[in-house]
Amino acid sequence: MEKKAANKYNDPSYFRGQVETYLTNILHTDLKNATPANMYQAIAQLINRELGEMRLAYNDKRKSVQKSTDKTKKVYYICMEFLMGQSLKNNLYNLGQQAMAEDLLREIHMDPQVLYDQEPDAGLGNGGLGRLAACFMDALTTQGYDATGYSLCYEYGLFRQKIVDGWQVEFPDNWLPGGRVWLNPREEDTFEVNFYGDYHEYWENGQLKYTLTDPQTVEAVPYDLFISGSGTTAVNKLRLWSARSSGSFDMNAFNSGDFTKAAQRTNSAEMITKVLYPADNIPEGKELRLKQQYLMVSASCQNIVRDQLHLYGTLDNFHKKTAIHINDTHPALVVPELMRIFMDDYGMGWEKAWEIVSNTVSYTNHTVLAEALEKWNSSLVQSMMPRIYGILQEIDRRFRIQAFSRFPGDSGKVDYMAVLQDREVRMANLSVIGSHKVNGVSKLHSQILKDDVFHDFYLATPEKFTNVTNGIAYRRWLCQANPELASLLDDCIGSAYRLDSSQLKLFAAYRSDVGVQEEVEKIKRNNKVRLSNFIGQQWGSAPDPDSIFIVQAKRLHEYKRQLLNVLRIISRYQAIKADPNIDMRPETYIFGAKAAPSYYHAKFIIQLINKLADEINSDPAVSDKLRVVFLENYSVSIAEKLMPATEVSEQISLAGKEASGTGNMKMMINGGITIGTLDGANVEIREAVGPDNIFIFGMTADEVRDCLHRGYDSSKIYSSDPVLKAAVDSLDRGFGGVSFSNIKEYLLKPTYSIADPYMCLMDFKDYCRAHDELAAAYEDRQRWNSMSIENIAYADRFSADRSIRNYADMIWDTRPVLPNPSMK
Repeated sequence: MEKKAANKYNDPSYFRGQVETYLTNILHTDLKNATPANMYQAIAQLINRELGEMRLAYNDKRKSVQKSTDKTKKVYYICMEFLMGQSLKNNLYNLGQQAMAEDLLREIHMDPQVLYDQEPDAGLGNGGLGRLAACFMDALTTQGYDATGYSLCYEYGLFRQKIVDGWQVEFPDNWLPGGRVWLNPREEDTFEVNFYGDYHEYWENGQLKYTLTDPQTVEAVPYDLFISGSGTTAVNKLRLWSARSSGSFDMNAFNSGDFTKAAQRTNSAEMITKVLYPADNIPEGKELRLKQQYLMVSASCQNIVRDQLHLYGTLDNFHKKTAIHINDTHPALVVPELMRIFMDDYGMGWEKAWEIVSNTVSYTNHTVLAEALEKWNSSLVQSMMPRIYGILQEIDRRFRIQAFSRFPGDSGKVDYMAVLQDREVRMANLSVIGSHKVNGVSKLHSQILKDDVFHDFYLATPEKFTNVTNGIAYRRWLCQANPELASLLDDCIGSAYRLDSSQLKLFAAYRSDVGVQEEVEKIKRNNKVRLSNFIGQQWGSAPDPDSIFIVQAKRLHEYKRQLLNVLRIISRYQAIKADPNIDMRPETYIFGAKAAPSYYHAKFIIQLINKLADEINSDPAVSDKLRVVFLENYSVSIAEKLMPATEVSEQISLAGKEASGTGNMKMMINGGITIGTLDGANVEIREAVGPDNIFIFGMTADEVRDCLHRGYDSSKIYSSDPVLKAAVDSLDRGFGGVSFSNIKEYLLKPTYSIADPYMCLMDFKDYCRAHDELAAAYEDRQRWNSMSIENIAYADRFSADRSIRNYADMIWDTRPVLPNPSMK
């Protein structure tokens, strides 16, 4: 059940009175006439005020604890993305006020979901990386750790996706008008960040000095978003930096009529935080991305150091009281920036500064893809951040000396590990060198890092590498998104699981209980009806809730192999056309995906999905057996409707390419059954539920490596499988009047390396075999519902609470400052 904190906001009369006061005094309306938008603003303002008061009280408690014990640290989690989704419902749940607020809404005949949907998804993230960061902030706060997230306050999110004639078109994601209510400006904490300038180094009294003249100075203005926890009075914050020009407005230029020049400095600065991930296929885009990263890093590091001095008055214990975690390589400049601050601003020598930095920073790697391991042109870094580049040169020089002592004579290995090589700054290498711990995000991924991606580093410093498997904020993805299932769990195993995910395992005892099986099936169908109605309202055609819902929802990327799914759907389409009387349960395939704006191959796959959907769904001979749905502008709030309705979870990346995945965990905890490769966290899902409760197909990571070593020829597989050949050949003719011969060529004709680089054709036959087994299992309703129960029960290990405890114990070496009284 929801845990109620002892405060005035839990009093329904006080809550109602405060809402009425805001409606009257600010919005000039009342409860009787308030619109959903009015009520959203009123309740959100009230909850934000409550969180601010709780934050003040929490600050006093945490400072007292931190000064009295050596067992706690301040955790700073720095990430370019925090995909927060909608905040109001989550905060009401965490504060134990959801029922009270919804009672008030029903009193005025307002649907709570209509009110929640007034809030836009915060445009602060893109996909799995940002959603993981959001889940971790929830878990950190719920368990009582002192944590601050750092990112940028993007005015526009990634983009709002619109499908026009099957093609993805990008529109601005202007989320701030509805989302600003949660942002609390902190002008007094503004920091200056310098770019460019005339840089000169010189020696004085045996010390290296420098001058930097005429830099472009940008102000980083912070906005705090409060992070609530469940069943606790702890409140953490996500601090978001907004860029602003530090120079005054050019009045002379304005008065002389040169309005463009007058605004140029302001516009140039504010452009830094204008859009999440500017396109980097042009030089200007690359420059802007690097500016974003350094602004975030520099302002955050200055803030962290200032907080340390305010609390302890010294930097000598910095690494003992502070943990800075860089999530992916985007914040890698933390390493040289902290060195700059310690040496230039506080007079530390290199050795002492490096000891503190390298024992403070830790790094999570999120990818094995070489193209995703960031590298920046050295000339760009040197011109934009001349002092930072000088520090990078010294890090590189000293590292090379150490590496040569470990690998004498092996200059190739040392060059491969270095920070600076081939006129590039290698951010992944910098992250490893400057961190005391490096982790992957699943057992398989972490092993690949040791065996392949960072193998030489592992040989040199094996103690540095560890694993923390990802986790999800299951109170959001189960308790809030699927309240009927949460209520059933309350009835069967009690409510303790809501703050102790290990209790979920108790639900496995009901795997053979026919009554519980029927309840699980009923709840799943209710969620399918809810999703179907939503799809019908949004896009005009509701899928049959009695069909099987097969879902692949994730960023559109070749290695995730949405194309493999599509090829099998085409083969199903062709089979039905060949035999309209085929005996099969109706199937609905649901996709949710965005492609990066400049990733044209991915956008062609989106167009293929949509054109195939148009043709299938409009064909009366097929549409009663087969439907395809593409969820336009897929988001966290759409995912909250999708995950509870998912019956089959498609996790079909090429083995060895997916770091972990978290969508697989969200579908699993809602009773979805995984069909997938032994990749990422699928390996651990299989360990958790056993081979009888998951459908595995395809090559292992080792088999993929061996196949590539022998030489992969997709054309031989294409020629030997008539079902596959017919599906691939249909791409020439195309669907909905559009030919996709370019995708056929991608599958069969080598371009830069090999045809079909992610081996869709190789795994196709086994993928079909696994789907056939899955379809048979689905018809055995007792077996299927038993599998669903087992998946729900054994999703316990994939909670973000567990992940954060692993980070705290194995990487950050810290404890909660305010332990949650309701948790073990």
